[in-house]
Order: sequence, then structure tokens, then C-alpha cells
Amino acid sequence: MPRQSTAVHSDWVVRAHPAEGVERIEAWFHGKAYAMHRHDTYAIGRTLEGVQSFSYRRNRRDSLPGNTIVLHPDEAHDGQAGTDEGFRYRMIYVAPALFQDALGGQALPFLEGGVTTDPRIAAATESLLLRVDHVFEPLERSDALAELAHALAAVSGMPRARGKGDYFAARRAREYLHANLTRVVTLEEVETATGRDRWSLSHDFRTFYGTSPYRYLTLRRLDAVRRLLLTGVSLANAATDAGFADQSHMSRHFLKTFGLTPGRWLQIVNRLPHA
Repeated sequence: MPRQSTAVHSDWVVRAHPAEGVERIEAWFHGKAYAMHRHDTYAIGRTLEGVQSFSYRRNRRDSLPGNTIVLHPDEAHDGQAGTDEGFRYRMIYVAPALFQDALGGQALPFLEGGVTTDPRIAAATESLLLRVDHVFEPLERSDALAELAHALAAVSGMPRARGKGDYFAARRAREYLHANLTRVVTLEEVETATGRDRWSLSHDFRTFYGTSPYRYLTLRRLDAVRRLLLTGVSLANAATDAGFADQSHMSRHFLKTFGLTPGRWLQIVNRLPHA
């Protein structure tokens, strides 16, 4: 990948080759980067240049070069440059299910503040935040994610006991949603598939996966939309192919989830520096 520098004047986002449950990006922005939004993954990153500012849990946060950003699933946040010079950063988005593979049913770890200088988190993210053109071996990625999950749990002070709820029912619900992404799924179906009533299941799902079942389903559909858009499928067809009622329905969810409209996302994604 070409060398980046502060001489770049156009916003850009470069994405790594996608992997199951993980997305990696490197980006440069001047001014406003993202509107307020929330996604159901952990967003864990490092500021490389400039001041990376964002609103998170009712306060402004400023991340300086070398700081690590840790945003919990389903927490609203935005993003902008803290100075006129702009900012560059790398970020990895991790599905909570991958951390559950390591934590085995513990409640998801939560770090207050959004920005940390804790050396345990810095060390655990070092390999995961390599340049986006780095290709991980499967075992390398698995080990790195397990190390990060345990570092987050340790820094957050979590007890090693299981979270309160039915982890296996939540996992069955997740599997059912994946198998039925592109059609309307009823509460009764999910109750039958999991053997758990809707209210208990909703609590279980939030405990172990960080969001509600419906929002999880919606975001997996948005993942499908992004894959389709990158292959040249139109916005309208991508929306219906992924299971949305129409393009406007998809676009509303896209903006709320990624802080960008689908058109703006397409404009900057995988745009190389100096392009």
C-alpha cells in the first residue's frame, strides 16, 4: 500500500480483505468523518496521526497518536478531526461472537471512556492493528482475538463467572438468524428455535452479543449490502437482495449504523491515498 502522509487532502478509507466476523480498515479524514451511529461490533483502533475526536457516552473524547480506542457494541458515537490537520487511524471491528468463543459465556467486557493508554490493551491489539495489507494466517488471527478478549476482560475487571442468562439459547438464536437473513423472522419462530421466551431471550442476546436480535439481523443484512455494492450491484437491488423492504429502508439503517450514507461510503471506501 502506498505510503501515507499528512499531505493527503482527500478523505479515504482502505479496507482489508474481509474475514468472518472481522473488518479492518485504515482511514484518513479532515473535518467531520462520521455522523452519530452505532454498530453491533466492538470497534478497537489506534490513532496514528493527528487528533481523533468523537462523542461517546455523553462526552467528547480525544485520542492522540498511540492511544487505543475501545468502543463497545451498540454505543452511539461519531467521529471528526480534533484539529485542522486531520487524522489517520486503523480500526478493527470484531463481532462479539468471536470474543465469546474465547470467553465461553461471560458477559461482554466493557471499558469506560472510549480511549485507553493501558499497556495490556496496546499489546493485545498490536498484531491486529498491523497495516491492512497484512494477511493473517487463520491460527494467527484466532490467537490474537483470544488474547484481546482476555485483555479486555482483565482491564475491565470482569469476574470470570458466566454472565447471567442462557448463553446456549442466545447462540441458537444467533444461528437461526444467520440461516434466515433475507426474510422476515417472527418472534414466535425464534422462541420455538431456542426454547426461550422473547423477553428472556432479548436479555440473553444483549448480554452475550451486545445488541438485540432484530438489530443483529439488520446489521448482518447491511453487511450483505456492503458486499453487494462493492461488486457493482445497484443500491436498490442490493437492498432487496439483502432482505430490506426497499432502498430507502436500507439507507436509513445504513446511516444509523455506519454514520455515512451508502453513496458516501462507496465514494471513499478503498480510495487510496493521493487518489
